[in-house]
Amino acid sequence: MGTTRLMRVVLDSNIFLSALLSPHGPPHRIYQAWRQSRFELLASPVQIDELRRASRYPKFRGILQPHRVGHMLNNLQRATIIDRLPGGYEAADPDDAWLLALAVAGRTDYLVTGDRRSGLLEMRRVGTAKILTAAAFCEVLD
Repeated sequence: MGTTRLMRVVLDSNIFLSALLSPHGPPHRIYQAWRQSRFELLASPVQIDELRRASRYPKFRGILQPHRVGHMLNNLQRATIIDRLPGGYEAADPDDAWLLALAVAGRTDYLVTGDRRSGLLEMRRVGTAKILTAAAFCEVLD
């Protein structure tokens, strides 16, 4: 009997922030599925820094509870952390190039994003990863 490999997944930072903002909807379901070990999450120090920084934006002040953000950041330490990301990846939003590099470096199955304006969804794939919305990835999980 062989063991089944868990899906390897990269979540855009907006998925984490959306999960914190609302306990309903696909981002929260995805975060809970990871917490239940239904897939392997890949992250990078770049992302952890981005989440820490973004959670302090004025638009989130009074909405995001600092202790919940801290709890999520602590949980991210359980993810597979990839420290060195390859260069040479370009995205319509240059701030998203690291997501593409992380998906390729981690040989992931899925890259999940909630950002419809970034151009990532139009790419459909990067390396071995399918690029999906949170709702579409929830269908994969079901």
